[in-house]
Amino acid sequence: MIAVERRLNQSRWLTYAVPFVSVAVAFGVMAVVLVATGHDPGHTYRRLFDAAFIGSAAWTDTVTLATPLLFTGLAAAVAFRMQLFNIGAEGQLYIGAITAAGAAIWLGPHHGLWMTIVAMCACGAAGAALWALIAGVLKAFARTNEIITTLMLNYVAGLLLTYMIFDSASPWRDLSTIQTRSFPQSVALKPSQFWPTVTVFGVSVSFGFLLALGVAITLYVLFRVTRFGFEMNVLGDSQRAARYAGMRTRRKILAVMAISGAIAGLGGASQIGDFTHVLDASPQGLQGANYGYTGIVVAALGRYNPFAVFLVGVLLGGLQNAGLFLQGADFPFGLVGVMQGIILFCALGGEILVRYRIRIGRRAPAPAEVAAEAP
Repeated sequence: MIAVERRLNQSRWLTYAVPFVSVAVAFGVMAVVLVATGHDPGHTYRRLFDAAFIGSAAWTDTVTLATPLLFTGLAAAVAFRMQLFNIGAEGQLYIGAITAAGAAIWLGPHHGLWMTIVAMCACGAAGAALWALIAGVLKAFARTNEIITTLMLNYVAGLLLTYMIFDSASPWRDLSTIQTRSFPQSVALKPSQFWPTVTVFGVSVSFGFLLALGVAITLYVLFRVTRFGFEMNVLGDSQRAARYAGMRTRRKILAVMAISGAIAGLGGASQIGDFTHVLDASPQGLQGANYGYTGIVVAALGRYNPFAVFLVGVLLGGLQNAGLFLQGADFPFGLVGVMQGIILFCALGGEILVRYRIRIGRRAPAPAEVAAEAP
């Protein structure tokens, strides 16, 4: 008989060991998939590592692809740490990109770069925080399942993004030429509004990447040394105990959802300011990248620890970079998606093993069977 039992005491070593074992199992399963598709696992893993982490050009691309994953991973980690399952970082990233682009377009190129950056970050974070609070209010006051509401709001945000560029004459849409009126696209930022980059040992590090590092440090301090972080941890362990201790549950739900959304919104602002410089609503653009959903993988593998999430985000950014590098007739890009799915599945399985134990043994006899065997 196989029984699943909740662990009354979670061992500290298990918390750190399970993510590493999950990744090892994932690579083992991926090796089977690679063999089944006619690829040598050892050679493929070596190429993946070289493409992602060997050379300054590889590191530059890895940092670029990792930046949005860091924001969405940290956003998910904040909410998940308090057992609030915010699946809406994808839509919150869209809203952050929309509001940040709107701020840059409204300011124009003549107000100074740093004023533009502050305005984009503030508007991106505020817009996404308000969007996340829709689900937060429903959770706090109507006990609505936040998984469903945040997931549905992702689709609403995506449709809003598409409408503003393709189906309306909004201020975000470029209507200055016949070509842009026939083939809709967003108003582009001017070069003077592009966020700066820093070169470290030949690697171009975006401002957004450094901003994500600052967010990770801030969250670590918030979780470790503040009363707010302590109450978050208590609420994550037991809301009943938190209510008995007099903690304001509803207020914390609203605050945590707002913080989670704001971090995802900063990721949207970074996408506009650092990389695309336009609000790309095409299926191959912001909506096709699935940064929010990949951020859930990052948060799960990082065990909701901000620094671990940061490290995992860089590793998965490297995996995406390697997938783009290896993409070809003999190595379809979809195979990289399969690899990410395997990592997610193994990470979630490991999370279950941290909280529950599996016992295998003989089934205990029923009372009727014991009575029948009695002399």
